[in-house]
Amino acid sequence: MIKQNHSRTAPSAVGKVSISDDFWSEYIRLVREVVVPYQWEVLNDRVEEAEPSHAIQNFKIAARVEQGSFYGMVFQDSDVAKWLEAVGYLLETEPDPELEKVADEVVALIAKAQQPDGYVNTYFTIKEKDQRWTNLAECHELYCAGHLIEAAVAYSKATGKNAILDVACRFADYIDRVFGTEPGKLQGYDGHQEIELALVKLYQATGERRYVELSHYFLNQRGAKPNFYEQEWEKRGKTIHFPQLSIATDLEYSQAHLPVREQDQAVGHAVRVVYMCTAMADIAAETGDEALLAACRRLWGSIVSKRMYLTGAIGSMAHGESFTQDYDLPNDTVYAETCASIGLIFFAQRMLQIEPDSEYANVLERALYNTVVSGMSRDGKQFFYVNPLEVYPPVLGKNKNYDHVKPQRQGWFGCACCPPNIARLLASLGQYIYTVKGEEIYAHLYIGGTAELDLNGTAVKLEQQSKYAWDGEASFHITVPQETVFTLALRLPDWSGAATIQVNGAEYKVSEADIHNGYIRLKRAWQTGDTVSIAFEMPILRMQGHPLIRQTAGKVALQRGPFVYCLEEADNGGQLFHLSLPATSELSSTFDNGLLGGMQVITGNGVRFDSKHWQDELYRRDADWTTEQTELKFIPYFAWANREPGEMSVWINSTS
Repeated sequence: MIKQNHSRTAPSAVGKVSISDDFWSEYIRLVREVVVPYQWEVLNDRVEEAEPSHAIQNFKIAARVEQGSFYGMVFQDSDVAKWLEAVGYLLETEPDPELEKVADEVVALIAKAQQPDGYVNTYFTIKEKDQRWTNLAECHELYCAGHLIEAAVAYSKATGKNAILDVACRFADYIDRVFGTEPGKLQGYDGHQEIELALVKLYQATGERRYVELSHYFLNQRGAKPNFYEQEWEKRGKTIHFPQLSIATDLEYSQAHLPVREQDQAVGHAVRVVYMCTAMADIAAETGDEALLAACRRLWGSIVSKRMYLTGAIGSMAHGESFTQDYDLPNDTVYAETCASIGLIFFAQRMLQIEPDSEYANVLERALYNTVVSGMSRDGKQFFYVNPLEVYPPVLGKNKNYDHVKPQRQGWFGCACCPPNIARLLASLGQYIYTVKGEEIYAHLYIGGTAELDLNGTAVKLEQQSKYAWDGEASFHITVPQETVFTLALRLPDWSGAATIQVNGAEYKVSEADIHNGYIRLKRAWQTGDTVSIAFEMPILRMQGHPLIRQTAGKVALQRGPFVYCLEEADNGGQLFHLSLPATSELSSTFDNGLLGGMQVITGNGVRFDSKHWQDELYRRDADWTTEQTELKFIPYFAWANREPGEMSVWINSTS
């Protein structure tokens, strides 16, 4: 039996946080009014310009409501589950009877598609009825199960209806009967980690400890010898589902090369790594497994100190959507899947719950404000799967190394994991703002709105007003039933040199003793009406890459506040690689009301190499480069590709 551990902090529940924020409210509105309805139409194949999904139709066929064949990826079910999960979060924050009615119909359809033994998977129910659990390395059965469980927990919590939670529990109970180390059970685990973190959520929703034990089993089994994937591959006659990959034998791809407690480098498929780490942190928190927690810290360090982009993107190679080598961070061929940064946010949140440290929150913020919001267009109808840091459109479609790179967001994808993942993250954004631990409230993100938090049985209400995104300012109004002693811990972002704090209008002198693990800790007896305001310096930072990142050598990138900036052809003309930013150039920031709804831009004097006098020679000896002065304009990276297609670059040549 697994030992329980209660040392983790508690994230703020979605239903207890209402977001009202100058920057984020528009994204929440888009998810509610545009993204979720649009994705529902896509899932039903009613958007002509989008690639067919067939996901709802697959469930209708599996439920024997309609006739037909399975269509789509082997994990197509997960798109429906993530949509339903997003709906759950939206309903938890604001009632919507029409949306709930549609979701209830989806729940009924999934329940009807569930097999008598509890199994749910349209691919294997329709297409390969006798092949359940025969190709766990590639075919995502437990991955789809995990997303269904996450959706069930979110939707049941939001509506109080247990129909989908009953489906999830029946499915989890069936999985528990199939997998394990006992005689007659299958001693395997899924190729794409997801079931592990979902089972922890199911335990938290039901109190059924078996689900934590099952999650722990899956983590313990991964990487054990002899290797399950290789045995499975031999047993099925060495057949493979994805011929372009060697998933069954490339064990690093799915982090099955070593037991998880022995892993110290982030390798293989980037999304899989961070989903696995999220589950490892969950289980470490629930069970007190110190070896798992130590592995989490090592893998976190591997990612953020050697294998992460400035934008919080991860996964530098298109083949296998994977990590490669320390400091190998190409900007133009990068993969940087949106889902990978979302998974990194999950991992960071879980680590924050275990040990509040601003390093985790800084990375969470970096991924959220840059890669995640970059993954969706400003109208909520187009999406990036891949998030490059440099784009040169003339080579796209001609150089096969760039086949995965798009200069514009797409309406949908054959492999459509990213759009619904963005929707469910943004719909649940309230979960990431605060955590509570004992008599401490940690503010990780400065996002305006109201939060009702339980502090050892005392209801504490925080009303946050925020101008953080562009101005670096936030304030908190506190309501308590009676005078209450607690600590309000405010994160110091890594991009700010200093902060000014006022408590009830009077300046608060921050001492070194007030700062711990990157948080300013304000401990006092709080009363209703108390206010705290904080203002961060927002310098324009010239960021440089580690000396071993060859792709950023001699270059700088600009950051102001939480945003990384980039150059676009629309503002600076073509051949961005001819531009340079002198170290002596003064940079200024202004708010451009006319740019994509209004945003802060950075301008400064730069230099452009002049190639007009270069003739037909491909190479020259002692070429005399001429230069001309030009004004450079940088926009936030998340906003690129919302105008006409063109070049884009985060990094620019730096000259003395």
